[in-house]
Amino acid sequence: MNENLFAPFITPMMLGLPLVTLIILFPSLLFPSSNRLINNRLISLQQWILQLVSKQMMSIHNTKGQTWTLMLMSLILFIGSTNLLGLLPHSFTPTTQLSMNLGMAIPLWAGAVITGFRNKTKASFAHFLPQGTPTPLIPMLVIIETISLFIQPMALAVRLTANITAGHLLIHLIGGATLALMNISTTAALITFIILVLLTILEFAVAMIQAYVFTLLVSLYLHDNT
Repeated sequence: MNENLFAPFITPMMLGLPLVTLIILFPSLLFPSSNRLINNRLISLQQWILQLVSKQMMSIHNTKGQTWTLMLMSLILFIGSTNLLGLLPHSFTPTTQLSMNLGMAIPLWAGAVITGFRNKTKASFAHFLPQGTPTPLIPMLVIIETISLFIQPMALAVRLTANITAGHLLIHLIGGATLALMNISTTAALITFIILVLLTILEFAVAMIQAYVFTLLVSLYLHDNT
């Protein structure tokens, strides 16, 4: 039972070689660059959504922060398309792997923090010790603020991993229950199937929302350091 339940989260292999690299590169094929003067409807829709998201997300940033626009838009496109492709039957979702999410969160968080220490050194160090702190509490507050700073990339990665993994597990469990109930009660199977359809629609929304939340939090970390 446990092997079947967690089988979708096992890295796919072919001839002893992991296929993760090909799976990660595949979403880039969904967003082709057009050389035409007038784009088709799909590309026009993609560009409109990107402009809308980038305008909303980058409006709070100054000139230095807006230099990260291309990276953040690429990040939200990659996570969103990967999450959506992972909802297809017999597919693999790389964002269910904590190691991969940490590989995205740590460099982006570190880049934002290093940018803050380079450009706003005094303000960055001031975050570790709020103004007016009583002297006996200074060592404790410095330790707490340091821990809260270093836990930010872990929170980013764990949030994305937990939400995507939980959705996949629920779909797997309810789908199995639907098949089991077909031989017992048609009415119960129909009700469970309706729940499964509604949950799948919800997971499509969660896949896009989690991509937006991940990128938005990175954007907020960058805003605090620029």
